[in-house]
Amino acid sequence: MTEDLAFTSGGAVFARLKRLGVDVVFTNAGTDFPPIIEGLAEADAHDVDLPLAMTIGHEHVAMGMAHGYYFATGRSQAVMLHTNVGLANGSIGAINAATDHVPLILMSGRTPTTEQGRFGARTVPIGWGQEMRDQAALVREASKWEYELRFPEQVSELLDRAHAIANSTPKGPVYLSLPREVLCEPCPPGVLQADIAMAPATTVAGDDVITRAAAMLVGAARPVVFAQRGAGTQAGFDALARLCDRWSIPVCQYWAVANAISAEHPTSIGHDPMPWLAEADVVLVIDSLAPWAPDLHQPADDSQVIQLGPNPLYSRFPVRNFRTTLAVTTEVGPGLELLETAMSELPDPHAEARADRRGTIADHVATHRQHVADTAAAGAGTPMSKDHVSTCIGEAVRSHTCTVLSELGAPMEPLGLTEHGAWRQEPHSGGLGWSLPCAMGMKLADPGRLVVATMGDGSYMFANPVACHQVAEAYEIPVLTIVLNNSGYGAVSQSVRGLYPQGYAAKGDDVPLTSLSPSPDFVLIAQASRAHAERVESSNELPGALDRAIHAVTVGRRQALLDVRVER
Repeated sequence: MTEDLAFTSGGAVFARLKRLGVDVVFTNAGTDFPPIIEGLAEADAHDVDLPLAMTIGHEHVAMGMAHGYYFATGRSQAVMLHTNVGLANGSIGAINAATDHVPLILMSGRTPTTEQGRFGARTVPIGWGQEMRDQAALVREASKWEYELRFPEQVSELLDRAHAIANSTPKGPVYLSLPREVLCEPCPPGVLQADIAMAPATTVAGDDVITRAAAMLVGAARPVVFAQRGAGTQAGFDALARLCDRWSIPVCQYWAVANAISAEHPTSIGHDPMPWLAEADVVLVIDSLAPWAPDLHQPADDSQVIQLGPNPLYSRFPVRNFRTTLAVTTEVGPGLELLETAMSELPDPHAEARADRRGTIADHVATHRQHVADTAAAGAGTPMSKDHVSTCIGEAVRSHTCTVLSELGAPMEPLGLTEHGAWRQEPHSGGLGWSLPCAMGMKLADPGRLVVATMGDGSYMFANPVACHQVAEAYEIPVLTIVLNNSGYGAVSQSVRGLYPQGYAAKGDDVPLTSLSPSPDFVLIAQASRAHAERVESSNELPGALDRAIHAVTVGRRQALLDVRVER
């Protein structure tokens, strides 16, 4: 781009995003987009290097894809939506991103504020209908920062600030509204060539707090680790594995949304906090929003609890009263590396007892893993259990570099996954429709990885599957979608039975407000976008169907879907 090019502000936004390292802008266009579209055409005419601008058929899909792209690369991406209505559709994705600490730059147009006399003023009735007193309120609670572009010369400095804040500890989404009149103005020459003005503020714990945490864990006779959101990085994953092996510390992954340790690690005890929490004298909580359920599980009265993570007190959530003896504010991966090093430099005051502790853990692990295997095997039949489907998926992907995502789909433990980044579950915010578009974003960013999106049938419908499959075909994104179909909202039904086990709803054959029968033909939905698609009714059909679907994805480079019937 030449120094003296007076670039349309609509296109200048894209040019600056590229300078900030953004690869993709996931867009859903509207009547506020003419200056954006003209700017893209103008940039193309002048051979300006821009991010890929993707046309996404639904805002929720765009948000989920940006979420997944970050998971695969560790680099924040951008989403651009249409005024207030597009932003409203994208707001669930913003809530999910905030809960998952995903840094993305969310933008939406703002309907013109002028009715005449200015280029870009209102020209169609929706220019009046889409006006809001406070458009940013739609995503304010999920945003670390929000503002409105008011002058074209602000393009660079505001995007620099947005990107830096999004990527600062703790990471999260930011929002910038883009009025049409401003986008229609030319960006002053030289603005886009300015150096990046702001760097993210990344926090890694200091030596003093790491030393205190290390001393507490080494001095403990019965320490336990709770990990819910993974280990942050490959180095953090490796450090945690070595730390727990060296010091015989069990790792509980209660309601995990990312795997923090290999399923085959000798101290990986499963997802049940009991009895480990009740007997522990020191608990290390790694980046866990809700490490256990206080109504069901309680630490011992005299136990000490270390909360470690980018926001260890989770200050965005008004009520979260888990005990915190020591708060360690740090990016997770580097924090775990420092903790392992600090612990390795300390003498072991419980060397003899630790061998006994290791034996206790080993006995529990062996019994637990046999129970997981037996439960999965018992779930074979017509229809199958989710545990059985999960085991079959784990066996089918074993030879691939793979990530499995689950949104009320395949449970983690029966999969037997061993690698960092091999597992993702829907954010605890529960904005459904996340798994499939997130998988698409991951696959777009990492084409060589097998990405498997598993979900319930309700979650699949929430994902706007027609839009997802259209995008996957248009941009050649071959993901494998597996719908675990029980023709209902299983999570809602289980919640009702859990709260009212002897209630009227539990006594009936069907829990009210949870049935999705008759189930749509999901095979036809996927086939409408030329996907390989099969329905699987029984367990003896599943291994072959998985092999064919994986072959279609990895060799045929086509998206694939399996509609797998499971028990309610």
